[in-house]
Amino acid sequence: MRRRILPFALAGIIGFLVDAGVLLLTSPLLGPFRGRLLSFAAAVLATWLINRNFAFADKAAGTGKSRELLRYFLAMLPGMAVNWLIYGLVLTLLPATSAGLILAVAAGSLAGMAANLVAADRLVFRDRH
Repeated sequence: MRRRILPFALAGIIGFLVDAGVLLLTSPLLGPFRGRLLSFAAAVLATWLINRNFAFADKAAGTGKSRELLRYFLAMLPGMAVNWLIYGLVLTLLPATSAGLILAVAAGSLAGMAANLVAADRLVFRDRH
């Protein structure tokens, strides 16, 4: 699993940028929590695409990609719970400005990353053999 950490972290950075960017675009209309639902879903899609093609390319499904995406999304739920808990906590401490939202997303993303790595490796990208 060690060789997967760096590509997984890079996917996480890109996922963070997607998450924060979509949140900044949607939060004025939807608020910081409903906007985060949309931004989190966009980040999950982005990280799945990156992880299946880089971090877990040797274990990615050749067929059944939609099932793999569903497994990936479901496997990210424990990490999402940790992520949302920290996100909400940070938002109670900081104003819901652009900077506050970005810091809250960053803190939540870092908190959920370890759970997401283990879930992706063990539950989603299983050996094809």
